[in-house]
Amino acid sequence: MNHALDFALRTHAGLVRPLNEDALGADPDAGLFILADGLGGYNAGEIASTMAVSTLLTELTAAQDKARAEDAPFDPRAALRESMVGMNATIFRAALNSTAFEGMATTVVIAWLLDGRLWAAHAGDSRLYRFRGGVLEQLTRDHSFSQELLDAGMVTEEEARLLPAKNLVTRALGASPDVEPEIHDYDVRAGDLLVLCSDGLTEMVTHYEIGGLISACAPDVDEAARRLVDMANEAGGRDNVSVIVVNIGDGRDETATDRQAEDARAADGAAA
Repeated sequence: MNHALDFALRTHAGLVRPLNEDALGADPDAGLFILADGLGGYNAGEIASTMAVSTLLTELTAAQDKARAEDAPFDPRAALRESMVGMNATIFRAALNSTAFEGMATTVVIAWLLDGRLWAAHAGDSRLYRFRGGVLEQLTRDHSFSQELLDAGMVTEEEARLLPAKNLVTRALGASPDVEPEIHDYDVRAGDLLVLCSDGLTEMVTHYEIGGLISACAPDVDEAARRLVDMANEAGGRDNVSVIVVNIGDGRDETATDRQAEDARAADGAAA
C-alpha cells in the first residue's frame, strides 16, 4: 500500500553563521527525503552537502526505476549503501584535488518510504525521528564523539551537551577514503510523523521540546517545520538549522503529493 505523504522542508542559516551549509531535498513520488549538513571550510561544506543531496536523490530513484523497468527484485539496503559509499569517494577525491575544498565532508540522513517500510540510512549526527502515538523516538544514533562517551557511560546526556568537542562527528561522507553508512528499516503506520534534522536543531532544542512541539502542531507539517526552526533560533541559533517533517497518511492522495512535488524538487540541495 502506498501512503499519502504531506511534508514540509525548511532551512535557515541561524543567527551566528554567515553561510548556510545545510542542504535538503525530496522526491515525494519515490517516497525519498534527504538532509545533509556540510562540514569544512568556507563554501566547501555547502558544496559537499549539495553534492550529496542532489546525487543521492538522482541515484536512488534511478536504481529503483531500473529495477521496476527490468521487473527485477529491488534491494533498498544495497542501493542505499552503494550510493552512499560512492558519494563518499566522490567528495573525498574532490577534497584531495582542490585546496578550496580541502577537508570538506557532509553528514547525511535519508528516509525512504518503500512498500510499507521506512528505510533509514545515515552517516554523522543529522537525525531521523519518528513520532507515533504521542511519543517521539530517535531512530538514528549519532556518529559523534559525545555519543561514544554516552555509550561508554562516561558522561550523562546533559554533560554530553556541554562537551567542548560535542560537535565532532566520527563518520561523514568525504571525511575518509572509506565509510560504512548505518542502514535500518522500520514499520510504517498511518499517522506517523517523521522528522529529519541537522544538529542545528538538536544542539539548541531538547528531545522533549521537539516531541512537545510536534504533538502540538500535528498533523500540520508546515507549522511544525516552521516552529522547529524558530525554536532553534529563539534558543540562540548558533548553527544552521534544517528540518524535513513528513506526515504519513493512510492512502495515496495524488493531489497533495503532486502539489508539493515541484516545490520539493526546487528545494533539492537548496539552502535558504
